[in-house]
Amino acid sequence: MYKNLAAALAAACFFAPVFSQTPTPPQSPAAAVVKAGFVYVTPVTDAGWTRQHDEGRKAVEAALGSRVQTTFVDNVPEGADAERVIRDLAATGHQIIFTPSFGYMEPTLKVAQDFPNVKFESITGYKQAPNVATANARYYEGRYLAGIAAGRMSKTGVAGYVAGFPIPEVLQGINAFTLGLRSVNPQATVKVVWLNVWFDPPRERDAAMALFNQDVDVIAFHTGSTAVMAAAQERGKMAVAYHSDMRKTGPDAQIVAVTHQWGAYYTGRVRAVQNGSWKSGNVWGGVREGMIRVGDFGSRVPPAVQQEVLAAQKAVGAGRVHPFRAGKAVVRDNEGHEVIPAGTTLSDAQILQMNWLAEGVQGKLPR
Repeated sequence: MYKNLAAALAAACFFAPVFSQTPTPPQSPAAAVVKAGFVYVTPVTDAGWTRQHDEGRKAVEAALGSRVQTTFVDNVPEGADAERVIRDLAATGHQIIFTPSFGYMEPTLKVAQDFPNVKFESITGYKQAPNVATANARYYEGRYLAGIAAGRMSKTGVAGYVAGFPIPEVLQGINAFTLGLRSVNPQATVKVVWLNVWFDPPRERDAAMALFNQDVDVIAFHTGSTAVMAAAQERGKMAVAYHSDMRKTGPDAQIVAVTHQWGAYYTGRVRAVQNGSWKSGNVWGGVREGMIRVGDFGSRVPPAVQQEVLAAQKAVGAGRVHPFRAGKAVVRDNEGHEVIPAGTTLSDAQILQMNWLAEGVQGKLPR
């Protein structure tokens, strides 16, 4: 699946890259300045995937001040363009380069071979090297919590989901959302539209509108813009914000937001380069590590629902609740096959290889 996805991702974006460098603050001669580069797959917009990573970059600047200089390049398609941009950053003295998109994994590894003294952070990638670390967040934890909110708020019992590509990360989110939804409304269903693209606002909007025409009154999405939230606001429906708080776009539509928090991780990794302690490895953090947070409730969400979701978030962070843990009853996929035996929890390896849709999700996986 990953091999096929890489080819799809290489053709998924058509943006021309734009370089932007923050000014270097005044510094003392003794300061050890680290040059940190960031490569973004979409424009830096008001909210969304790229916005959250850019907020992480800004957090590095705020924490390290004159000891860091950051550069970002946005609108970089996954594939040959990504390799060129990553290589340019490595060749211009950047000691650490963050590449937050799955399709950047192979270009990052290729460039890293030629620059063994530069550190690379492949965000959402899964292949490491001596100078390439990987990191990701347990987005599915936030999705499960958002499903609880959606289940409490939906009147039709039909939720929608606008999805990018059918990779394990997206399937984890759809399934966790569905399990959270059905934990409070066992008969609820989820209708999914696949786009095979991460960022295409017009298509994201059209998909949301199509779902709203099929009894969907609350919608979630795994795409890169605010288009689905804007569509929900326009139609008077409800939506779960993803990546960022999107109440600016959907002040009446947003019921809750699943937000990604990259600042602490990015700052720690730059500090590690600065003090010589950086090592390759893999981090997969969630609610407990502060990398995933659910909140930013909309005004229409009753206090009791907010309290329920926040209590569940604490339970997830403490390990008392796991989205992919079966109780007395088995968990089945939407074709009736047992996927989580009663009384068991999926391992990380099983979650990372997820290739099924949970009971309650309508439709089949695209092949």
